[in-house]
Amino acid sequence: MRLKSIKLAGFKSFVDPTTVNFPSNMCSVVGPNGCGKSNIIDAVRWVLGESSAKNLRGEAMTDVIFNGTTHRQPVGQASIELIFDNTSGKLVGEYAAYAEISVRRVVGREGTSEYWLNGAKCRRRDITDLFLGTGLGPRSYAIIEQGMISRLIESKPEELRIFIEEAAGISKYKERRRETESRMRRTLENLDRLADLREELERNLQHLLRQSQAAEKYAEFRAEERELKAQFLGLQWREHQANSKVSQQALTDLDIKQEAERAEFERVGASIEGTRVSLAEATDAFNTVQADYYSVGGEVTRVEQALKYEQERRATIESDLLQTREGLQESRGHLNADTERLSSWRSELESLQPMLSEQRGAADSAAGVSAAAEEAMTQWQSQWDEFNQRAAGPKQASEVQQSRIAYLEQVLQRIHERGGKLRKELEALANEDVDRDLPELEAQIRSGEDAVKAQEEALLQLDTEVAAQRAGIERLRDEQDQARARLQQLKGQEASLQALQEAALAEGDVTATQQWLADLGFSDRGNVYEALQVQDQWTTAVECVLAARLTGVCTESFSQAQAVFDTAPAGASILAAGEVGTGVTGTLAEKVVGPASVLSVLAGVHVAENLVTAREQLASLKNTASVITPEGDWIGCGWASRPSKTDAGQGIILRKASLDGVAAEISGLEASLETINQTLAELQESRRANEDQRRAGEATLKRHVQEQAAKVTERGARVAAVEQTRQRTAQLQADLADSGSQFETEQASLAAARSELQVAIEQMALDGEQRAALSQERDQLNRQLQTAREQAREARDNAHRTDVRVQSLDSQAETVASSIARLEQQVEQLQGRVRDLTEQLPVGDNPDAELQSELETLLAQRVDAETALTAARQLVSDNDHALREQEKLKLAAEHRLQSIYSELESGRLQQAERNVRIENLEGLLRELEVSPQEVVEGLPEGASEPEWQVKVERVAARIARLGPINLAAIDEYAKASERKTYLDAQDADLQEALQTLEGAIRKIDKETRSRFKETFEQINSGFAELFPRVFGGGTANLEMTGDDLLDTGVAIMARPPGKKNSTIHLLSGGEKAMTAIALVFSIFQLNPAPFCMLDEVDAPLDDANVGRYARMVKEMSERVQFIFITHNKITMEAANHLMGVTMHEPGVSRLVTVDIEEAAQLAAS
Repeated sequence: MRLKSIKLAGFKSFVDPTTVNFPSNMCSVVGPNGCGKSNIIDAVRWVLGESSAKNLRGEAMTDVIFNGTTHRQPVGQASIELIFDNTSGKLVGEYAAYAEISVRRVVGREGTSEYWLNGAKCRRRDITDLFLGTGLGPRSYAIIEQGMISRLIESKPEELRIFIEEAAGISKYKERRRETESRMRRTLENLDRLADLREELERNLQHLLRQSQAAEKYAEFRAEERELKAQFLGLQWREHQANSKVSQQALTDLDIKQEAERAEFERVGASIEGTRVSLAEATDAFNTVQADYYSVGGEVTRVEQALKYEQERRATIESDLLQTREGLQESRGHLNADTERLSSWRSELESLQPMLSEQRGAADSAAGVSAAAEEAMTQWQSQWDEFNQRAAGPKQASEVQQSRIAYLEQVLQRIHERGGKLRKELEALANEDVDRDLPELEAQIRSGEDAVKAQEEALLQLDTEVAAQRAGIERLRDEQDQARARLQQLKGQEASLQALQEAALAEGDVTATQQWLADLGFSDRGNVYEALQVQDQWTTAVECVLAARLTGVCTESFSQAQAVFDTAPAGASILAAGEVGTGVTGTLAEKVVGPASVLSVLAGVHVAENLVTAREQLASLKNTASVITPEGDWIGCGWASRPSKTDAGQGIILRKASLDGVAAEISGLEASLETINQTLAELQESRRANEDQRRAGEATLKRHVQEQAAKVTERGARVAAVEQTRQRTAQLQADLADSGSQFETEQASLAAARSELQVAIEQMALDGEQRAALSQERDQLNRQLQTAREQAREARDNAHRTDVRVQSLDSQAETVASSIARLEQQVEQLQGRVRDLTEQLPVGDNPDAELQSELETLLAQRVDAETALTAARQLVSDNDHALREQEKLKLAAEHRLQSIYSELESGRLQQAERNVRIENLEGLLRELEVSPQEVVEGLPEGASEPEWQVKVERVAARIARLGPINLAAIDEYAKASERKTYLDAQDADLQEALQTLEGAIRKIDKETRSRFKETFEQINSGFAELFPRVFGGGTANLEMTGDDLLDTGVAIMARPPGKKNSTIHLLSGGEKAMTAIALVFSIFQLNPAPFCMLDEVDAPLDDANVGRYARMVKEMSERVQFIFITHNKITMEAANHLMGVTMHEPGVSRLVTVDIEEAAQLAAS
């Protein structure tokens, strides 16, 4: 397999469609810097799946699209297509039968990439999978770009391992291992989630079991609690009724006492008003006297402050004058001392100047002697360097030849040993039968694929059915919940209506009437309102007219009613049922359908739509007639009535109609709910059957997939083994032939190296005599130079010390002169300050006498004002005391009145609270469907509230100990048990799948270790062989950095001839490049990629090494296709075809191709 051509369009600088053909195995791309040569290699890397824009020398993936020039517009997309010749069948799998493989990648401005394989759109993953194990990839050893040589040789052990893996063909195993590990992680995550669900279900199951057991106890305790609560409420009702009568009498007594206290309170209030007037007059007189007192006090304060200010000012001036005189005396002392120091330093400076001139002259003379000695030593060093440079040649040649001889002897030994190993390995490969049973395995795989596909289709059909069933179940459950909620609502509404109807029917003295009807045998007869059909608008009017008759009993005939009516108790009502008919037009009977006896009562009442119409209609009727409206407003001759909300029978007919409607809707909902429950049960049973069938199908599918995966893995291993055996056989035969020719070449090289070593040894003996003479001359010159340097340094130090002292004295004198000027200025300022302060001192013996006299006068006035103020204050105090005493009396009366009022309000509030409690207790008893009188009558003798409260609390505690009660616990327990069984089965399936994946990883690891070890040893052997050929000597090898073959790194150890470096990083740039070339070529010897691209690999090499590099590439081109970019003429000479890249138009690359053989023929002709 080889690269046939590259088609570029819109990629970087190749804007025009360009086809780069590679007709031979030695094609060189040449051209000036910046013309776009490396873009060809970037194009190959990009098509093979490179996803990092940085590795393509860009910032974003869209940077590979031509971005325009000054004369060209940008294009919208970039396209690269690689054409491979696969006539050798190197690719395995479905594309092995294709003689030509096309791989294309296209990217647009939106940044999305598209991949095409033989004209079919595919994924990036398909491209990388296609070349797994072939040595090709976006970052494989087959593409060596600028700078990659140094990165390769300096890469970390883990990064270098990747090249070994690619050569070993185990990158596809690593990819499968990653996929398997990803499946294992997902399986473990599913197991964790499943374990959480199972644990939660287990807890719920135990909880539901306890709840179902507690449900029966709950019902029993609730019934007992209901009875005890009713009795306890009855006891409370009886107690509050008794207390209410006692508190009412106490409230009456408090009202009388309150009136008496209120009269006393008003009398004290009138007395207080008179005292307040006297207090106001005394307060006004006090305010006037107090104002005079404050005025005199202000004048006293003013004079005292002025006197104090004058005294403080005089003291401050005297203190400042004393401090200024002391400062003046101190400044004059400093001035005298500085003047004396300045005179002394100037005298010393005059004596040092002549000495400094003499010392500088002596230093200049000594420096001239030292410079002459330095020049003599420099001339000798030049002679010595020339000698060493000339003498290093024979020595280096001797070391090189010694290393070369040792290396060649080792090479000859290794070639001999390697030949024996190659022959043994060829014999072993010839005896292997690796392609046995491969056709049968292919047939089994195809059969397995059909079975898996059929099973997957069946599972998909089941999934569709189960999803539809689950959706139906959810819909039915929603309908079920809605129906149950509506049914519960209707039953509550029915119970409320029924309770209201029973309460309306029970008003009045019904007990005696019921007993009377039971004695006559009429207790099963219906009520009157049950036999009526009333138009909705007129139900209120009918109820107003019939009133208590609505709750009466219907008999079979009027005679029967008359016969029994004589014994009827008060409040009883009996009507004959008779025939059902309709009433007279215009009367209330017209609006009703019912017994004739009822219609006769309603026939005397006319109807009107409103009161206005009713009044007009009543004027034309007889005096005995009456008119009623739909709202129940009923008027007659001289009377009128309007119903209240509490009238007997109010709403009975309307509630009966509502009850009938609610009952009908409840019946319909119960039937609908029964249908929903039946449909839901059938659908759930069908879903469970489908899920059981699906689980069985999944188990079958999983078994098929596992078997299929094992067969596919085995087939891949066998195909790879067959291909590897074929390639290895061809490689061994070629290596065996190369080994023979190489043995003869190395023997000749060994003889030449020994001859050159003898010549170098003889020259080294002659150089030794000249070295001794030059060494003696060097010792004499060193002694002279040392003496001159010491003398020059001593003279220079003396002059320097004197110069430093002169500069120091100059600086000090300048500083003291500045200080003297500053002190003279300071003395002058202090003298002026003394004069100013002396002038500010006051003159005279007693300057404050006038202020002192004024102060004494004001003090006498303040004493008189203070006496008047005391008398006025006493008058105000007396009046105020009297007022406070009277207010105390008023406050005491008010407190007594407030106490009585509070006691009265508290009593009223307590009485209201008792009434509310009594009403609440009666309401609670009604909710329990019992009356207070019935409960009190049924209580045993000696029953008390504390005793019954204890009983109620005891039952409530039993219910509380049961905790929350779930009446639907049994059904929920069954559903949870079913789900637990299903999850347990899933857990078992996942555990089995996890074991299968672990087994697959162990198998992959075993194969990876075996292949990596074998490949490493072969590459190491080839590297150790190629390195001396590249360098002309030296040793190199690969070392594993760890013990585990699955993740160990690989380190390079290389020692060129004559060097004993401890690390690869100590090598020069050229040596690193040659070492990397040897390693890459050793990989190609083992597992050659379809082609190798080299981008200016020879740049750091000198001509000699470039020649060896070119010869090695030429030799390997017999088996590997090489495409290399170079600027070196030696490398160009080795190429069969030259492809020149030019940029005649700025920013646009074009291709020019030259056939070297054809060009040579043209030149010869």
